[in-house]
Amino acid sequence: MTDTAPLPQAAAVPAAPQGTDTPTAVPAAAPHGTDTPADAPAAAPHGTDTPADAPAAASQETGAPAAPPSGLRDFYENPAVPVASGDGRSLRQARLLAAALAGRPGGTVVDVGCGDGTAAATAAPLLAGHRLIGIDWSQDALRRARPRMGAVVRGELEHGGLPLADGCADAVLFSEILEHLVDPDQALDELRRVLKPGGHLMLSTPNLAAWYNRALLLAGVQPVFSEVSLRGIHGRPGSEVVGHLRLYTARALRSFLTASGFEDVKITGAPFHGVPRPLRLVDRAACAVPGAASILLAHARRR
Repeated sequence: MTDTAPLPQAAAVPAAPQGTDTPTAVPAAAPHGTDTPADAPAAAPHGTDTPADAPAAASQETGAPAAPPSGLRDFYENPAVPVASGDGRSLRQARLLAAALAGRPGGTVVDVGCGDGTAAATAAPLLAGHRLIGIDWSQDALRRARPRMGAVVRGELEHGGLPLADGCADAVLFSEILEHLVDPDQALDELRRVLKPGGHLMLSTPNLAAWYNRALLLAGVQPVFSEVSLRGIHGRPGSEVVGHLRLYTARALRSFLTASGFEDVKITGAPFHGVPRPLRLVDRAACAVPGAASILLAHARRR
C-alpha cells in the first residue's frame, strides 16, 4: 500500500512488482529469477520480466512485449521517490477490510504495491488473525518493508504476472497504484485472477474531482495529483514528481471496476495527509461526499 505526497504534490507510490524471494508459505507460481518453494501451488507463467509500470507495447512484427524504458525503471527504483502512506487512508481502508472479513479468520490478504510497508503496519492491528503478504517491484521498497511485514515478495502485475496461484487470496489491497499504470486493464485482470470468487478488492486512488481540484480547474490551473512530466511539476503548485499517468473520478472508477469483472462496488472518501493544516477540517468534511473527497476508496468483490 502506498499513498500520496504532501499537497499540492502527487501520490507517492512505487511501481508494480517484479519477482524474487517468495516466502515458503506463500501460495506462489514460480517468480521470474527467484526460488519457488517446492510446496507452493504453481500457476502458469504469464510472460516476461517487465515492471508493471513499463509500457506494455508489443513489437508490430513479433508481438513480443517491448523492453521498458530504462528511465521509467530507474525512476521507480530511485530511493528518493516516496513510498510511504498516509495513516488516515490506511486506517479507513483497513477498517473496511476488517469488517468485510469479520467472522472468517485466517484469510490471506495480499498488499500489491506495498511500498515500504508503513501502511500495512498501520493496518495490521485491525487485520489480526489474517496473513498479510506484501508484493512490490522496487527492491529498495521491499528492503524497507521486510522489517514491518515479514512476508514480502518481489513480483510484477503485467507481462510476468504476480507470483501467486489462481484464486489464492481472500482479499487484495491495491493502494495508490492504479494511477501509475500504463495498462490498468491488465492489472485488474491479474488482481481478479489471484482473488477467490467473491474475494475482496480494496483499492484507493487520488480523486481527479477532489474539491480543491474543481476550483483549480476553474482557475485554469493543472489539478493536484496530475503530472505532465517525470522531470518536474508544471502548471500547478508543488515540486515532487511521483509518476502519475492517469487519474479517476468516482464515477469513472466505479464503471471501470464493474467492466473489469467486479461487483458490489462501493466508493467512499478519505482525506489526503498532504492538505495544508488550515484546510484539513474541510478535507475531512469532504469525505462525506466521496465524489469530492481527496482520495477514493473502492471496495468491490470478484464476480
